Amino acid sequence: MSPPHSERSPLLNGQREPYTHRVLRVVRGEEGEPSWAASYHHFILGSWSNILLLFIPLSFISHHLNWDAALRFSFSFIAILPLAKLLGDATDQLSLKLGQTLSGLLNASFGNAVEIIVGIAALLQGELRIVQTSMLGSILSNLLLVLGCSFLAGGFVFSESNFQVTGAQTSSSLMTLACITLVIPAAYHASKADDKAPFPKNAVTNLMTSLMDNDPPAPDDGTTPGLLAISRGTAILLLIVYLAYLYFQLKSHAHLFLEEEDSLNPTEPEEPKMNAVAAGTGLLLVTLLTSFCADYLVASIEETATRYHIPKAFIGIVLLPIVANAAEHVTAVWMAMKGKMELTIGICVGSSIQIATFVIPLLVIVGWITGHELTLFFADFETIVLFVSVLLVNLLIMDGKSNYMEGLMLVTLYAVIGLAFWVS
Repeated sequence: MSPPHSERSPLLNGQREPYTHRVLRVVRGEEGEPSWAASYHHFILGSWSNILLLFIPLSFISHHLNWDAALRFSFSFIAILPLAKLLGDATDQLSLKLGQTLSGLLNASFGNAVEIIVGIAALLQGELRIVQTSMLGSILSNLLLVLGCSFLAGGFVFSESNFQVTGAQTSSSLMTLACITLVIPAAYHASKADDKAPFPKNAVTNLMTSLMDNDPPAPDDGTTPGLLAISRGTAILLLIVYLAYLYFQLKSHAHLFLEEEDSLNPTEPEEPKMNAVAAGTGLLLVTLLTSFCADYLVASIEETATRYHIPKAFIGIVLLPIVANAAEHVTAVWMAMKGKMELTIGICVGSSIQIATFVIPLLVIVGWITGHELTLFFADFETIVLFVSVLLVNLLIMDGKSNYMEGLMLVTLYAVIGLAFWVS
C-alpha cells in the first residue's frame, strides 16, 4: 500500500517535473486556457482599431526629433486611443479568472488608468490647469456625452429602457457629494476674496463675475494655505468614502447593482480569449506605453495651444477625455443597444465616481508628495457647469427609465459646454 500524499510528496511518481516541461506548460497555457501565442494574437490582432498602434512609434519619433507641435500632439493623441482599448481588454480578460470582488477591484483600479497616467504626467510637468480641466472633462464626458449617446442609441432600439433605481440613485447621490466637495473650495476662495475687497460685492455682481471668469485667479498668500488644507483633507476623506463605496457595491449591497436575470434567455459565461499571465503582462506593457505617450502628449499641449490658438481649457475639457473614454464610450453604447442599462449606467456614472472620489483625490495627494500645490479649487464657471450637469443626470435617472429624448438632452448640454469652452 502506497503512503498517503502530503504537501512534500514528489510529483509524477517521485519524479519532479522537468523545468523545460514547466516552462512549456506556462507558454502553452494551462489546460482549457488559450496559449500565449493565441492570447497575444487576440490581444494585438483582435480588432481593426489596433492598426492605430502604428502611431506609437510615430509618437516616440516625433517627440525625440522635435517635430511640429501639432504632429507631436496628434500622433500621441491617436496612439493613446488603441492603448485605452487594450487596457480595457486586458483588464476584462484578467477579470474572468478572478472572483467578483477581485474583479471589481481590478476594474476600479484600471478603469480610469488613462486618466491617472495623463493626470500624473501633467502634474509632474507643472501643468496644474491641464490636470484640473482634464479631470473635470472626464466627469462631464462620462455623465453627458457617453451616457447621452447610450440613451440615444438605446432609445432607437427600445422605446423605453428600465434599470435598477436604487443602485442608480446611490451612485448619483455619491456623485452629488463629490460635486459638493468641489464647490466648497470655490466658495471658500470667494468668501476670502470678498473679505479683502475694498467695497462689498452684491449677489448679481458676484454671479456675473463667476460666469465671465473662466480661469481661476491665483490665490494670494492668505488663501493658499487654507485652500491646500481644505483640498488635502477633502482628498483623504473622499478616498475613504470611495473605499466604503467599493465595499458597498461589491460586497454588502452587491444585489443593488446586478442586472436582473432573464430566465427565458440565460446568458452563457464568456470564454477567455487570453490566459491570466498573458493578460497581466499585456496590462503592464500597455500601461508603460501609455505613460510615455501621455507624457509626450502633455509636453506638446502648451505649444499647440499657443501656435494654433486652441484654448487650453477646451483641450482639457473636450479633447483629452475623448482619448481616455473612447473604449468606455463604445462599450456603454453597445450595452445600451442590448438593453443592459444597469451596465451602461455602471460604466458612465461609476467611471465619473471613480474620477471624482479616487482619481482627483489621488492626484491631489501625489501633488502633495511631489511638491505641486494642486487643489480642488476649480474656476467658478467650471464649478457651475459640473453642478448643473450632475443635477440634470439626477433628474433624468430618478424614475428608473430612459429614452432617446433624455439622451438628446444630455448630448445637447455637453455640446453647449464644449462651445462655451471653445470661445473662452
